[in-house]
Order: sequence, then C-alpha cells, then structure tokens
Amino acid sequence: MGKRNRFIDRTVDLSARAIIAMALALPYRKRVNLVGALTANIIAPLAGFNTRIRTQLAYACPELDEPEIKRICKEVSRNVGRNLIETYSGNDFKTHAKSFNVTGPGLAVLEAAKDAGKPVIFVSGHIGSYDAPRAALIAQGYRIGVIYKPMSNPAFNSHYVAALSTIGDPTFARGRKGLGDMMRFLKSGGMVGILNDQHLGHGADLLFFGKPAKTPTSAAEMALRYDAPMIPIFGLRRENGIDFDMHIQAPIAPSDALTMTQEFNDRLEEQVRAHMDQWFWIHRRWAALKPKYKKPAPDAD
Repeated sequence: MGKRNRFIDRTVDLSARAIIAMALALPYRKRVNLVGALTANIIAPLAGFNTRIRTQLAYACPELDEPEIKRICKEVSRNVGRNLIETYSGNDFKTHAKSFNVTGPGLAVLEAAKDAGKPVIFVSGHIGSYDAPRAALIAQGYRIGVIYKPMSNPAFNSHYVAALSTIGDPTFARGRKGLGDMMRFLKSGGMVGILNDQHLGHGADLLFFGKPAKTPTSAAEMALRYDAPMIPIFGLRRENGIDFDMHIQAPIAPSDALTMTQEFNDRLEEQVRAHMDQWFWIHRRWAALKPKYKKPAPDAD
C-alpha cells in the first residue's frame, strides 16, 4: 500500500471534529440520534459503507432478501454513528451508563473475581456498543482496561484515544508496548476488555458464520496463562436507540486457546444472528473479502 495522503487525513479529521463539536452542543439524546441519522443517510453512502455491508452479507448470509439487506445497511450505519458520538460524549455517556441493565450468569463470577483481586479477560465484539459494557461496569466501581487498535488516520487517532480514556483508564494500544503494559495490569489483578472480531492476518483459521475467519487467540492464551476467567460480554442496544442491556455470559471453560476462541466466535455469531443490524458489517471480517493489493508491474523497456 502507498503512503497515506496527509491532506486527505487532515480533511477527514477536520470534518469529523466539526460534526462532533456540533453534536456535543446538543442534549445527549438528541446528539446520539442526530449523528446516527447523519451517518446512516449521508456519511455511509459517501464512505461506501453500504457496498461493504452488502459484500459481507452476500458472503455470510446469502439467504437474506433485498428489503432486509436495505434495512440492515441503514441500521448498521446508524449504529456506527451512534457509537462514535457516545464515545466522544465521555462524562455524559458514563452518567447514562448508570441506568444500563446488567445481567447474566457471568455477573457472579465477575463479582467473585473482584473480591479476590483476580484478573478477568472480557471478550466482546463490535455489536451494539463496545464501550457500553465498560462504562456500565466502571459506573459500578470496576476498574477495566481496554486494548484498542489505533486508527489508521493519525490526525483522528489522537483525539479518539483521548475520548476512550475519558470513559475509563487504562487504555492499551495494540502492539508490543501496549501488550506489555496490559500484561502487567493483568498480573496486578486488573480486568481487561478485548474486541475479538476483526480480521488478523496471523490469527488462527477458525470459523465465523461457517466461513474461515482469521481470529486472534491472544485473549484465550492470556486467560490460561493468568488463570483468569474469559467472560463474553455484550452491550445490546434497545429499540429506543439510546439505552442498553448488558449481557455477561458464563465464562468460556478453560481448555486450549483454539477451542476457547472458537467458542467465543460461536457465541458472538449467536448474538449477531439475533441482532443483525447491530454488528459492524462494515468491517472486512473474512480474508476472502479483503482487497488484494498488488505491486505495480515494472515499466516495459
């Protein structure tokens, strides 16, 4: 791939900053709905979201009819926009998180780990809100770190990381340093959230929607290494678009990293199939759908 275009990066960043600043001037509920609508109706078509979503759906769920595909395209993009402004809403989002409904068989395990000072590995995906579970548990007194993938646009990344930190610290950038810092946090009895549903080139060849999907096994490896429960957690958006239900599932039984990671994929797939319009179908999850970049052929003599 070629070098990034700094002018384009800066233009995108300034546009995003302007939209975020405008939205933050509004009351919380209005801003979440506004940015969701802007993303669904204006940004998504311009950014090519619908094409990406359709490509992923055609590959994973070819049985879907056209009306359902159109609905999913619209609502997925709306959810992406809502997630963005929720992240940037910081203190307002944390205050709202106090009202989120937190249930599930993993809650008792989580409380026991907290009381014992034992580390916990949360695994989740880009469904509903990936920040809502962290905000809800922080509101209940838990200290939870999160590992994140830095944005490819460096101008945007700087304030995005600051927004993540406003919801809660510590944050760990994916990479050697971030991994080392996260390991030390876990050793001290910390709790860490990991989003485990994006393509990773050196990930294991596991299945998702019955298709080969490169999947990182590091979450399971750390759970085994530190004797930490590996707990799937999902923040699912309610019909009103503003509120959430937090589902803390029973821990994945310790066995080996491949088996545990496949079970996470299966559990995530179950959630996605039940809430098709809440997963980030804009991500290129499967290697078969990743764009192939080829070196230009040498000029002929």
